[in-house]
Amino acid sequence: MDIKSDKRRNFKFMSDVKAAITAVGGYVPEYVLTNKILESMVDTNDEWITARTGIKERRILKEPHRGSSYLGIRACEDLFKKTSTKPEDLDLVIFATATPDMPVTSSAAYLATKIGAVNAFSFDLQSACSSFLYGMSLASSYIESKKYKHILLVGADKMSSIIDYTDRSTCIIFGDGGGAVLFSPNTEGLGLQDEILKTDGTGRQFLKIEAGGSELPASEETIKNKQHFVFQDGKTVFKFAVFKMAEVSEKIMQKNSLTGKDVNWLVAHQANKRIIDAT
Repeated sequence: MDIKSDKRRNFKFMSDVKAAITAVGGYVPEYVLTNKILESMVDTNDEWITARTGIKERRILKEPHRGSSYLGIRACEDLFKKTSTKPEDLDLVIFATATPDMPVTSSAAYLATKIGAVNAFSFDLQSACSSFLYGMSLASSYIESKKYKHILLVGADKMSSIIDYTDRSTCIIFGDGGGAVLFSPNTEGLGLQDEILKTDGTGRQFLKIEAGGSELPASEETIKNKQHFVFQDGKTVFKFAVFKMAEVSEKIMQKNSLTGKDVNWLVAHQANKRIIDAT
């Protein structure tokens, strides 16, 4: 066998199909938590929040016994209004979330069942802020391999469930919401073009929930110490996020022979406006 020519054939086979986003859906809860309301909850004010984050309001899911899957389901419902693809056409459902409904039971499986994706397999993808990007990479790879045709990627988080509303460093930033995108094959070169993905676990002490995992299971003491809420060292996270996002954006432009003038949109993880502007 000619190994080199076989590799070339495989590369052509793999690259003649791209994974294109063919539909997008979204959902945010009705309740609006404004900076003004936060002033009555914690020692802060609108001017302070706006200057440091650019955030004026965030949406909160107030109804009891509704988790991240509810947000994702509503986003999917919005998506299916905009496409001829039906839930039963889906091959795979990926649910990217940092706040699954339950620690063990798959939120993706529940969501897929509720939306009628009866022919799809599903799984949760939990990697904090990077979850949705990793989901895009997975969806693209599956479609380019021609193994699957229609993949639904859902990103939803009920961040209010893990936020301490007496901690002004975190409660001013996070809200609840869901988004969904449908990936399908495209043979015209349209779709996800390239990626650079990296991880660095050395700074996990700067953004974490200490308790509730296998290292520190829930106890009366962890609850009293508020160790089930998000802790963030804001300045450190800000510097790291800006530096790394700018660095990887520059690298992928160079890799694809692009300059800043060629780019019309920078779609960043929306932690806050200051991070986006600085990047």
